Amino acid sequence: MAVNDTAPMGYETHVVFNQATPLENYNAFTEDAALAEGALRSGAGWAEGELKAFGALTGRADVIKLGELANKYPPELKTHDRFGFRVDDVEFHPAWHELMRLSVENQVHAQPWNDEQAGAHVARVAKHYLMTQVEAGHLCPITMTFAVVPALRAQREVAEEWVPRVTSTQYDPRMQPAPDKTGCIMGMAMTEKQGGSDVRANTTRAEAIGPEGPGHEYLLCGHKWFCSAPTSDAFLTLAQTEKGLSCFLVPRWLPDGTRNNFRIQRLKNKLGNRSNASSEIEYDRTWAQMVGGEGRGVPTIIEMVNHTRLDCVVGSAALMRQGVAQALHHTHGRAAFGKLLKDQPLMKNVLADLALESEAATALMLRLARGYDEVRRDESARAFVRIATAIGKYWICKRGPGVVYESLECHGGAGYVEESIMPRLYREIPLASIWEGSGNVMCLDVLRAMGNEPETIPALLAELDAAKGANRHYDAHLEGIHAALANLEDVQTRARRIVEKLALALQASELLQHAPEFVAEAFCAARLGGDAGQVYGTLPAGTAFERIIGRAAPLVH
Repeated sequence: MAVNDTAPMGYETHVVFNQATPLENYNAFTEDAALAEGALRSGAGWAEGELKAFGALTGRADVIKLGELANKYPPELKTHDRFGFRVDDVEFHPAWHELMRLSVENQVHAQPWNDEQAGAHVARVAKHYLMTQVEAGHLCPITMTFAVVPALRAQREVAEEWVPRVTSTQYDPRMQPAPDKTGCIMGMAMTEKQGGSDVRANTTRAEAIGPEGPGHEYLLCGHKWFCSAPTSDAFLTLAQTEKGLSCFLVPRWLPDGTRNNFRIQRLKNKLGNRSNASSEIEYDRTWAQMVGGEGRGVPTIIEMVNHTRLDCVVGSAALMRQGVAQALHHTHGRAAFGKLLKDQPLMKNVLADLALESEAATALMLRLARGYDEVRRDESARAFVRIATAIGKYWICKRGPGVVYESLECHGGAGYVEESIMPRLYREIPLASIWEGSGNVMCLDVLRAMGNEPETIPALLAELDAAKGANRHYDAHLEGIHAALANLEDVQTRARRIVEKLALALQASELLQHAPEFVAEAFCAARLGGDAGQVYGTLPAGTAFERIIGRAAPLVH
């Protein structure tokens, strides 16, 4: 508990006491039991040393300050230079570039592509989760750069040129041709005003300069409503050809070293994610290379989208964790009515409930990451990853805002002021549910997987059956899932409920198999057994409140 006892005699009202200290200078990896235990059991034990080091880095006060500054001073669009020439550039605060440097140097954008050993996806996800808690906006281009690699590999000559650039561990923010840089960042531009998630409604056109087809040159004309990270060195985008929607690589610079026609029209004025320069762009006879088959744009770019959806799960779980960590830290350092807040019975219930939600999200996140590692060695794992990523993206992103809001309320008014990190977390947390497919799109994607890829259902059920018999609430819930999947009448109307049941089962399965019994039992009783209310803080009497809170609370040394 922070106390300022330096006020002179007679000025007792100036004494500041009963205030929690900032949550800083702690190890965000070792002080997060759900993450640390889960990362090691999921195959990243070999990376324990670097994860501990990264946890110490992301818990440092000066690094946390970078996140504050990057959002306090948002990017500014510079369409022209002082002589009137188009430059289409964006100026960022130095804190943004420092965050980008830290993420790139620590391979948050590339670890699985640079390291073939098992657990590399898990290690990267753990780092992404830790860095998100510092600042989420800069991880948009980091995620795009990570996710682009599988899509680039659909076109061998493009991959040979670009994959070494985007997997470099050197951050080079200079606006100049890619061959002259030490490392490159990637973006993506898919959605348009009239289509949104319905990308097949896109009107951007692509005309071949010479030969048509994969790897060949085209000129694009059109407008993109949301373009991530417009200062990136290249972008994957979608445009129509005579054979349908196709995927293209659009570099910022032409092969001859001159600027490509890539026009930034404006930056989006967003609710959150303020540090990141989301933009509207125009293609005006913009040079591009086709990636993948003509008319196969969605199947080509979906490889990128699936990996970005994984990071939506990671980002939401991370923001939940940071919100809960802040609430736990605050309530350990502030008293009311004669007790620390954490010792008040009703606050114990709230904190334990939030901690359960956060641990369940982290457990599912790590299970998905392990699945991506398994796919590299066992193609049969792809069916599980295909459906579980969509399920996890829907559920964890939906749960995030409620967790952050309740965590903010634990602070009272101290959490509602801009000097606190809580308003930034609250503005940031809804984004992941919208980005790369809203909730309805995710539910329909789960149904699409079930219908078009029937192997996904047995893969999912095999995963859930692994925990059968461990808890009576879980077993009853599992029976309900089998019944729901056996009757798919009016399935679109019921899609959200079905996906919710599947998500809860996946979380419970992981907790029953790997978490302490007092965590798993409390989660199953509250989430599956109906022994809790509709808001956080309604766990039943008899729950192991202190043990759940103690497991989740960060210790500041």
